[in-house]
This record gives sequence, structure tokens and C-alpha cells, in this order.
Amino acid sequence: MLITLARLVPEDREQFIKDNQEAFNYGALEEFGKRDDHFEEEDQIISSETIEASIDSGEAYRILCDGKPVGGMVVKVDGNKGDLDLLFISPKEHSKGIGYSAWCEMEKLHPEVTVWETFTPYFEQRNIHFYVNRCGFHIVEFFNSHHQDTDTGEISDEQFPDGMFRFEKRL
Repeated sequence: MLITLARLVPEDREQFIKDNQEAFNYGALEEFGKRDDHFEEEDQIISSETIEASIDSGEAYRILCDGKPVGGMVVKVDGNKGDLDLLFISPKEHSKGIGYSAWCEMEKLHPEVTVWETFTPYFEQRNIHFYVNRCGFHIVEFFNSHHQDTDTGEISDEQFPDGMFRFEKRL
């Protein structure tokens, strides 16, 4: 199994968005079922607009397994600081080591980065396990209705009022 990263090309943008939504919906629906009220747009845990903004402001990559698209990633790098904005793997490809291999490839692409940061909702146990136990991130902050964002002064994210974790990985 060969995992590679390929820069997102314009003709694959729509499929990237659909695949991202499918992966994010899987986690939310697994946790909440159809009673979920965390959707940004009808039946989507993450809106097309949110994904488009991420792609437009960062570096978007397709994750390929033996040349076949199985996920995607968007990062933003500024000097020695990197933000993992989006990372998703097709639910059909979970638990095969693809996400971890893709993350290792991203770290190789950006050896200048000494601090990576990412976020995930409180209910995404699979993501929390992945970031902490597989990739070496540490939980450094938990945003919720009792904790203000120290940068913005805002309280919690409206979409996830029950909590959002912030992770850091220092190299």
C-alpha cells in the first residue's frame, strides 16, 4: 500500500468537497444519528462554503492509496507554524493506516514546521484518538460555553457549543 499526496487540481475540486462532506457526516451521524443539529447546511456537517474557503486559503492535497483517491487534506503554513485545517479519509478506508501515513507525508513536505495545530469537535473520538495516540499531538485547549477563545474573546463555536478541542504537535 503506497500512500502519496497530490496537489488538488481544479477538475477534482467538486469531488474533493463531496468526499470531505461524506467523511465528516459519517462521524457526526455515527455519534448523533439524524437527530443531530450540528449541520452547517442541509444534511452537511461541514458546508461547501467552509470547505471552499479552506481550499482557497491553504494548500489542498488529495490522499492517494496506490494512486486511487481515498481522502484529502488542507494545510496552511506560515514559517515554522502549520495549521492542519482539514483531514479526511473515506469511511470505507478507515483503520488501514492511511491517515497516519498521509500525515507522515505532510510532515516530510514541510520540514520547516516546528509547531502544528488542529481542531476537532468533542464528539469525534476517532479523530481525538488519531491525533493524540497516532500522530503525537497534545490536547492544549478545550473550547466550550465556559471557556473563551483567548485570541478572539469569543465563547465556544456556535456549531459545536458542547466543545471543540485544540491540539498542538511540537517537533
